[in-house]
Order: sequence, then C-alpha cells, then structure tokens
Amino acid sequence: MTTDLDRPQPEALLDAERGAGRGKLKVFLGASPGVGKTFAMLEEARARQRAGVDVVVALVETHGRAETANLLSTLEQLPRKVIDYRNQSLPELDLDALLARKPGLALIDEFAHTNVPGARHPKRWQDVLEVLDAGIDVVTTLNVQHIESLNDVVARITGVRVQETVPDAVLQQADTIELIDLPPEELLNRLREGKVYVPQQIGRALDNFFSKGNLTALRELALRTAASRVDADMLTYMQANAVRGPWPTEDRLLVCVNESPNANALVRAGKRMAERAKIPWIVATVVTPRHEALGAAARDVVIEAMRLAETLGAETETLHAESDAVGELLTFARARNVTRLVVGRPRRRWPFGYLREAVSDSLIDRAGDFEVTVLGHTAVRPRPTQIAIETPAWRDWGLIGGETILAMAAATAIAWPFWQYVPVASIAVVYLLAVSAIAFRHGLVAALAASGIGFLTYNFFFTTPYYSFSVEQYESIVALLVFLISALFTGTLASRLKAQVDSMRSAQRRTETLYDFARKIATATKADDVLWAGAVHIATALNCRSLILMPNAVGALEQVQGHPSIEDLDARAEGAARWAYEKNETTGAGTTTLPTSEWLFVPLATTRAVLGVIGVQFLDSKKLDPERKRLLFAVEDQVTVALERFTLIADVENARVRAESEKLRAALLNSVSHDLRTPLVSVIGAMTGLSGNLDKLKPAEQEELIGMALDEARRLDRYVQNLLDMTRLGHGALAPRLTPIDLREVVGRVRADLARVTAEHSILINMPRDLPQVAADPVLLGQAIANVLENAAKYAPIGSEIAIVATVQGGFVNLAISDEGPGIAEADREKVFDLFYRAAKGDGAPAGTGLGLSIVKGLIEAHGGSVHIETGPSGRGTSVVMRLPVAPSRPADETDG
Repeated sequence: MTTDLDRPQPEALLDAERGAGRGKLKVFLGASPGVGKTFAMLEEARARQRAGVDVVVALVETHGRAETANLLSTLEQLPRKVIDYRNQSLPELDLDALLARKPGLALIDEFAHTNVPGARHPKRWQDVLEVLDAGIDVVTTLNVQHIESLNDVVARITGVRVQETVPDAVLQQADTIELIDLPPEELLNRLREGKVYVPQQIGRALDNFFSKGNLTALRELALRTAASRVDADMLTYMQANAVRGPWPTEDRLLVCVNESPNANALVRAGKRMAERAKIPWIVATVVTPRHEALGAAARDVVIEAMRLAETLGAETETLHAESDAVGELLTFARARNVTRLVVGRPRRRWPFGYLREAVSDSLIDRAGDFEVTVLGHTAVRPRPTQIAIETPAWRDWGLIGGETILAMAAATAIAWPFWQYVPVASIAVVYLLAVSAIAFRHGLVAALAASGIGFLTYNFFFTTPYYSFSVEQYESIVALLVFLISALFTGTLASRLKAQVDSMRSAQRRTETLYDFARKIATATKADDVLWAGAVHIATALNCRSLILMPNAVGALEQVQGHPSIEDLDARAEGAARWAYEKNETTGAGTTTLPTSEWLFVPLATTRAVLGVIGVQFLDSKKLDPERKRLLFAVEDQVTVALERFTLIADVENARVRAESEKLRAALLNSVSHDLRTPLVSVIGAMTGLSGNLDKLKPAEQEELIGMALDEARRLDRYVQNLLDMTRLGHGALAPRLTPIDLREVVGRVRADLARVTAEHSILINMPRDLPQVAADPVLLGQAIANVLENAAKYAPIGSEIAIVATVQGGFVNLAISDEGPGIAEADREKVFDLFYRAAKGDGAPAGTGLGLSIVKGLIEAHGGSVHIETGPSGRGTSVVMRLPVAPSRPADETDG
C-alpha cells in the first residue's frame, strides 16, 4: 500500500519550484576573519571562469593582502559607486551597473556589510537578494559571528557584540554553504605574520578577539552551523525524493507523550538524553477522536507537557490520526529522520492503562528501524494524577437517563408486535439502533449506560421466562451475550463517529472563520479594519475575550480593539501586557512569566519592531492547548503581516514624496542658479554699460540699454512672482478675490506690459464687444494670461502670428491663445502643467523655469475654471484654452449707490 512516505513531500517540491529562474547563492562561511574565505571565493571564481562562466567581481575587499590582490587582478572588476556621506566619498557596490551587466556569476564580499546611507538598501545582503532575483548567481563570504541567532552567543564568548548581522531566514536561502576552516594556531600565526590585519592592529587583535579560546569556540559554532545546514539539505533531499527514513546520520530524538501522568517526567528525561548526546529533540503527541472523551484533567496533562517541552527548548508537534496513533508517530519520525524514540510505560490501570500499555508494545513491535527507549513509571516517578473519562455533569444525567429510557421504551414498543413472528435474535437489532442513537447524541459513557439498560430490557421482555431477569435457555444466554457485545461495540463505534463528526465540524468552523478572516484583512484598506478583524476572529475561533493593545503617542499601551468589548484590565494584566510588549515574549496566563494574570498576551512583532500585543482571556475551562496556540500564533502572524504591509505602503509613499521633493528641490535650485540669474546678468550688464558712459552713448543707445534692463527686470519679477504663487497654491493660501471684470481690458493691459516681449510677433485679437463679464481676480487672471502669452512668444518663430480669441460656450468664456510654433506632442499635453516640466529640451530650448503653465493651471482652477492644450487653428502650433466662468448677472432692480 502506498503511503505518504512513498511520495515526494509537496513542500519540498514547491521549494524547488520557487527557486526556478532565480540565481544560486553560495556562502563561504568562516569562524573569524583571516581564515581564507575571500581567497577561496576567488579561487572558485577562477575555476568557474575557466569552465566558461561569465564571472564579474562586483565587490571584493582585499584588506591589504597581496595574495588576494594577485588573484583579483585576473578577474573582471566592476567599478564601484561613490556615495558622498558626511564630507566623505565612500565606495559601495554599484547595484544598477551589476544588474545591467548581468553576468553569470557575481562575487560580492562581506555578506553582512552595512551600506552607506544613501544606497538603495541598508544592508548588503538585501543587495544580494535583488541580484539573485534577477537570475544572477552570487558567491559571498560570511563569518559565523554575523549570524543573527548566534549574536548573543558570540557576545558572551568574545565580550564583543557584533552590530552587522544577517537574518537566519536569509542564510537559509543559500543553495550552498562551504565551511572554510583553519585551526586556531595557524590563524594566530597568519595574524602575527601580518596576513590578516595591518601591523598597527595586530597587538590589539591578539589581546582581545583573537585569543585561542575565542577562536576555538567560534570554530565549534561554525562547524555546528555547517553541520546543521548539511542535515537540513539531507532532509530536503529525502522529502523531495520520497526516501524512507531514518538515515543513520545525525541523531535526532523524538519523545512521545500522551495523557499519562508521567508525561512531564518523560519530557525532562528526553531533555537530559538530548543534552548528553548533544542532538536535536522533538516532543510529539497524537490526537485521535478518543481523546475527545477524556476529561479536562487528561487534556491538561498533555498541554502542560507540551508547554514544558517548549520551555526546555524542544520542537513540539501535535499530530492528528483517526485511530492509528502509532502509525502516525512512526510516519512523522521517518519524515523528520528521527533515529531514537522515547516512550513511557505507565502503571496498568483499567481501562486506559492497559490501552496505553498496548500502544507502547505496538510501537516497539513496529519501530524496528528505530532505537526505542522505554521509561517505566518507577524511573520517571509519575504524579498521582487520575486520568478518567469525561462524564456529564450531574444535572445532565437526568436528561440522558430520560432519553435512554424513552429510547428503550420506543424500541420495546416497536419490537413488541413482531416478537411472536420473528426470531428473538432479530429483535435485538431494534435495541442496537436505540443504543446507537443514544451513543451518537451523548458519547461513550451514555452508550455504555444505554447498552446496559437495553440488555436488561431485552432480557426482561423477550427471553424466557418473560418479565423476569432470569434466563433458563442456553440459546437465550448466547443471544443475550451477543446482544451485549454488539451493543457495546455499536455504542463505541457510534460514540467515536460522534467525536469525529464534532471534530470535523470544529475544524470546518475554524477553516471557515480563518478564510473569512484572511479575506477581510486582504481587502482591508485601513489598519483599524485589520485589527478589528483580528480581534473578532480570535474571540470567535478560540471562544475567548480578545484585546489588541498598541502604544500611543507617549508610548503607553492603550486598547485599540476588543471583542466582544473593551475590557478594564487590572494591574497584573497591564503589567503582563507591558512585559510582552517590551521584552517581545508571550506572558500572562499559562506561561512561566507573570502567570497570575488572567489574560495571556502575545506580542505583535515584525522584523523591525514590536507593534503591540494581543490579549486573550478564555471563557471555558480549556487552557491554551497546542491546537489553540497554533491558531493564535497563525492569526498573530497574519495580523502582523497585514500591519507591516500598511507600514511598507506608507514607507513607499514617504519615499516617493521624498523623491518628488528632492526632484523639486533640484529643479528649483537649477532654476534659481540659471534661469533667474540670466535676467540679473542682463540687468547688471545694461546698468554697467550706462554707468559712467552716459556722455559717450547716443540717446538711442541709452534708451536701448534702459529698455533691455527694464524688460529683464520685469521678467525676473515674473519668475519670482511665479515661485511665490506656486508656494501659495501648494499651501492653499492663494484665494482670488472674484469680481465681474471685462476680459478685454485684462488682455489689453497684458499686451501692453509684454509689448517688448511680443514685438517680433504679430498679435491678432478677436474678442466680441458683447463678450460677457467673467468672475475673476484681475491681477491673478492677468498673470495667468501673461504667462501663456509670454510662453507663446518664446516658442513661436519670429514674425509669426499669435492669436487671442474669446468665445462663449454655455456658462463659460473660452480664451484661446494660439501660436505657430513647433507644437506640443499629444503625450506631453498633460505633463506640461506639471512643476518644472518643459516639453522642449536640449541646447536649443528657450530658457525658462518650467513653472509658467503650472502657475496658469493653478490660477485658473482657483477661479473655478480649467485649462487644456489643443492644436492651433491652422493645424499646427499650440493653442492654450483657458475656460473661465461667466459672472452672475445683477438683478434688474439693483441700482448703484
């Protein structure tokens, strides 16, 4: 028969599929600087290059080592990107150049390096991930002290806390980890010979980090890290290729616990065995429908044992099986390549003592390829806890007893008309149906009671002598025994079926609520919606009260969501919540930290910070069993991911705003330094020509210089006014004073002001005398028209015509200013209204800030109108159409004065 172990594991196949199209990452791991990681990396690169691979050195640090520099000189090196930071020019990895070059293999040294502020990513390992996503293979180097999970361990060993670290999850994405090992004595000799640091640093290094004890301890950490990675690769291979375990490589211990009172002692014994052997260990329990019939005390034993295992550092796993608990355990053990099993042999107490004894014996018989250790009760000293079947409360016995009596009475009434016509044994089927019905409604205990009552009723009414509990015929005795066995068997099966149905319904409810929760947070547009959905789902799925607390502006935790309502927390609960938030660990009820609190608090932690805490208070007698705990942590992860999504969106938006601000700042500085400086130079030149030369210049020449200076001064004034108006528009401080005005007067005044600007063009004005007045601010509207007219004169050919035409359309007046210039492309007609955008680029483009049309759009829209670009009336050039609202007419009886 084919089992799950005979098929590749889907997770392993999915991991392999995810890696398709992605670059391969190889990490040279060392215990400390100087062991030869960079040298080994360069040797690998040269070998790959000889094999025909396109190799590029993206960034490699030689640290002054001659042999490293010699190897590096034979490879193509990518120029570094220089970033200015605090008056220093610092070279960094040119990520864009590497992606554009796209070699087959890139060498990027120092995986844990922190980039200079201003680089695309804060950490170099983030650069590497982007390179891998682009399909480029990467080789890099890493010291064991830079692994995030070993940071505290290395700090205790060396007394130095390393600031640059790589998350373990990132290191797990490496396709290959190669250990570069060097004995401490050889490394110390290299250090003394100046092959690791420059001579000035050798003495300080020998006195501090590079002691023989430190190097030995770091070497052991590096060897263990590499061994763990090899073991993980072996497990992945076994799962992807459906290899039946266990393979006798690294030992792995599995402690099997159940509701036995020896569970805690069994976990402690497993911990001691794992520590002595220095091997990883797992604690597992199997949940079957039979466990639903166990009392709360029995379930609490398993929960407490699993919690103890987590406290002692074990990996815990809750398995589910219909009936074959031993088979489920062995399947799990083979999948995890477990080599040693630890089980308990409790005292024989009816009924579950014998049952557990049978389970232990069955496991020993079937685990022929495992080393099995059986710990007796004398060895583990169990507590005197009684495990009993969960029985209904006394107030429910009346209901169950009444239903059982009614069921037997109904069975008797149904069977009574037929007892003279059918065999007596056939009558028992009716009672078996009644027993099944009671068992399915009330469980195993009620089934046993119904079997007994059915047995007595069947004997009383349908076996001779009738209406007596005595039996006189051998056949009747056999029939009664068959009935009793059948009733017990049927009742047991029906009760198990009920437990399975209840379990399936519970799982279905959890799945439905989890799906509903996932859908809600996926479509949520605000963080409050995510928090509310999380609080409701936790309360519904776990049958508890739920709270979500987050820090306010002053850092104090406050309740932001709660279901069914916000609760008043006592001092113990508030202290537990604060501890969970500050220490990033689960605290409160059911934990070893502040357990006197009635609330359990779980931190909402991202990779960057703790965002808040989730609090739960259970309404029933059940504690946080492994199933509930897994569900709670799953919801916490989803809420955290959703909140981090909003944070990332906000970061992206802030980065976009910063980029736009930087772009505007650069454009403004360019405008101030070039376009505003040009008129000043012209004014200064004209005034310089006049100064001291009045008696030498002819009146016409003087008039020319004065006119030029005046024109340039007016142009400078318009530039400055545009900048000021743009600032006021951006802050909403520009409010036009709307009055009915004659548009012809405004156009006439603008034409006069720009007479010198438009002197080389023919101006054609077509505005009807009966043109209605428009509601506008004459000063601001004049500025908008002046910007458009000056723009037309700037881009139109000399001697061409500029037309100003006004028409009435509905309740608006359309003022179109058209030129015969090069025109504006269709794709640029919306962009020309953006800040600092100029459609014409290049050396031949007229000077300007790119603010003119942006100011026009802001001013016209402030009047309640609109502006757009069209092709000129002659089919060429540009026509800027300003649409202004007509001023409301005065009432007929309104008089002046």
